[in-house]
Amino acid sequence: MVVKKRERILIFFAILAVALCAFGRFYYTPHMKKITTLKEEAKAADLKLKESVLFTREVETVEAEVVRLEKELQSLSDKMFRGEEFGAFLKHLRGESDRLQIKMISMTTQEEKPTLPAGKKPRSAFQYRRVAIQTVLRSRLNPLETYLKGIAELPFLVAVDHLQVERIGDGTSFLKVTIGLSVFVVL
Repeated sequence: MVVKKRERILIFFAILAVALCAFGRFYYTPHMKKITTLKEEAKAADLKLKESVLFTREVETVEAEVVRLEKELQSLSDKMFRGEEFGAFLKHLRGESDRLQIKMISMTTQEEKPTLPAGKKPRSAFQYRRVAIQTVLRSRLNPLETYLKGIAELPFLVAVDHLQVERIGDGTSFLKVTIGLSVFVVL
């Protein structure tokens, strides 16, 4: 049996079609699926990378804030009194009032204890207590101004909680001054 030229061409194209179908089915399609899954994995990895970059930036921001707060805490702790310094501060207030000819009528101190839930430890790196100082003075206006500026310029953390000024009598220039101060003492 002799195969004609037409039949050879037809067989050639049939074999070529079967080969192309087999190539597409067994090689090209699985590889396209792999390429598609790899593209999806690359997108997911790229998204994770972007998230990690954002997370890294946030971590750096938080670390910078922690460093800033630690420096602020250190500067505040340097401004807090330590044991004997508190007594020296009270003597300084007394001596300053004598120097400016301000009569100190009374001075009371009251320690405020921090309220913590039962069984909880304080979070701060150092222990401190707040001490309220209530002072009643008799003074003229100019020495009082100097006295208050002196308190504000102290290198310690001293807060004026309240200040009440009353005139004593009608014809005098003396004032009755009630000052509430708060200081922090490191334990």
